[in-house]
Order: sequence, then structure tokens, then C-alpha cells
Amino acid sequence: MSGRTLKERFFHAVGFEVLAIALVSPIAAWAMNKPLFQMGALAIMLSTVAMVWNIIYNAGFDRLYPREKVTRGIGLRILHALGFEGGFILIGLPLAAWMLGVSLWQAFLIEVAFFLFFLPYTVVYNWLYDKVRERFVAARRHPA
Repeated sequence: MSGRTLKERFFHAVGFEVLAIALVSPIAAWAMNKPLFQMGALAIMLSTVAMVWNIIYNAGFDRLYPREKVTRGIGLRILHALGFEGGFILIGLPLAAWMLGVSLWQAFLIEVAFFLFFLPYTVVYNWLYDKVRERFVAARRHPA
């Protein structure tokens, strides 16, 4: 068992998505010459889907790589991010095409650009989350 509750998984996913929306929406609107509202709506839609995918994917990841048995170094976090983002491209592609009114090919190119942002973002976010969580759990076990 990973020791993560559903509440913690929800907190992890929401934190990831809120920070991502705040970072990517204005940049994407500027880069694609689209209204911020349209890019924000797409980001919120994809974010909602991503939160569900995040919870499902990370539950599976925790079963395959239990925290108690596997050291989660940067290499494993890179593989984790590749799997998550690869799966999400397949899920998000038709949504992006529909919401932006573009072809699947154009949506794929947009997804690739998002992937180039989200891959390092995912690695860093999860790595930092693990480090902060370790300290928090240790502090709760051994209060000063």
C-alpha cells in the first residue's frame, strides 16, 4: 500500500493542474494567437480530464512501483512522466481538435508542444511533491 489517501491524491492532482493552467494558458494563447478565454477553456477541459487520468494513472503506478519497495529517483520519475503524458496525448487529442476547431494533425502538433512543456513540468512537480511529502510525513511521525 502506498499510504496515499484519496484525499491526498485529489490534493496532488488539483495542485498539479492549477499550477499548470496558470503557467500554460497565457503562453499558449500568445503562441497560438488565440483568445486567452478560448485557451483557458481548453486548459480547464483538459485539466479536468487530466485530473481523472492522474488519479487512475498514479494509482496504477503506485501498485507497480510501491513506495515501500522501490526508490523513486529521477530516472523512475522520468519514466513516470513519459507514461502519463503519452497516455494523456491519446486522450486529449480529440478534445483539443474539437475545442479549437482544428484538424487532428494540428491538434497533434499542439499536443506535442504541450508535451514539451508538461514532460519536464511533470517530472519536477512530482519529484518536488515526493520530497515535500517525505518531510511532512517524517515530521508527523517524529514531532519536535
